[in-house]
Amino acid sequence: MITVLYFARLREALGTGSEQIVLPRNVRDLDGVRALLVARGGFWGQELAANKAVRAAVNQHIASGDTQVADGDEIAFFPPVTGG
Repeated sequence: MITVLYFARLREALGTGSEQIVLPRNVRDLDGVRALLVARGGFWGQELAANKAVRAAVNQHIASGDTQVADGDEIAFFPPVTGG
């Protein structure tokens, strides 16, 4: 099982700040987790679509799509942040 966290506009659009998901055997990386969520359709498909600017972290480290994931991991999705 993994914990998935959603921040900022994602939390608002999806109506939740976090959830726990049983990691399917064939999902081994961050792209796989994102595809699993997009497959839900609706706001999930819209907000996490490949053409949307969304950053991610695995266990509090910025991650890319090919970052490996495993049971017990914490995955966070959030919009890009700019500083000034």
